[in-house]
Amino acid sequence: MNISHWRLACAVAGLCWAMGVSAQGVLERVAAGGKLVIAHREMAVPFSYVDGGKPIGYAMDLCHRLADVVRKKTGMKDMPVEYLQVTPATRIEAVESGKADLECGSTTNNAERRQKVAFTVPHFITGARMLVKASSAYERIEDLEGKKLVSTKGTTPLKAVQQANRERLLRIEVLEAPEHGKGVEMVETGEADAFVMDDVLLFGLAAGRPDPRALKVVGRFITTEPLAIMLSKKDPEFKKLVDDEMRRLITS
Repeated sequence: MNISHWRLACAVAGLCWAMGVSAQGVLERVAAGGKLVIAHREMAVPFSYVDGGKPIGYAMDLCHRLADVVRKKTGMKDMPVEYLQVTPATRIEAVESGKADLECGSTTNNAERRQKVAFTVPHFITGARMLVKASSAYERIEDLEGKKLVSTKGTTPLKAVQQANRERLLRIEVLEAPEHGKGVEMVETGEADAFVMDDVLLFGLAAGRPDPRALKVVGRFITTEPLAIMLSKKDPEFKKLVDDEMRRLITS
């Protein structure tokens, strides 16, 4: 075998090995002694947030139940769980690339995202509204014509307000916050006139501010958001286990 053929053979062998590793499912990896990686958020109250250095919340509680099912299915009662903090801008990549097995936050299940990842059964239905200062008169997105509005980077509410701004010629300056907490802060400091996000998150974020009464959630729903736990679309065996347990939890 000459050198060029040898190099080609090595390249093919390496590719086959890599494909084999990436094709390993979550259950197979855990059964072999691996860990389960759960992605969480920093401030997605009440679903997934950090308190005392520990990720907690409604979605996290669900994912801990799913972790128990994985332990039972694989027979690995001592399976370790590792936590990975993500943002709205990094969460999809974390699941798609295999860095996280479950993303337990406040992520909307929609067609665009399902091209890259999978979702289990929705655990909450909400919609985007506006958070404004309590002293303001804003009630609708149309009231913000010529004003400043902020939403969080990588979210469906951000796309919705950008589209509404274009289609209705509202001349709103749409700003992007890296995380929900920054969006609230921008309203408090006057950097933005309104923060658009899922209303259940807005209520939770406002309640945690030094002066909750200085803020209010207003307006009709701008979007409809079915929130669900995100996981890989390349692992049907794991998805079936997760879906079955979520259905059991919902109906129990």
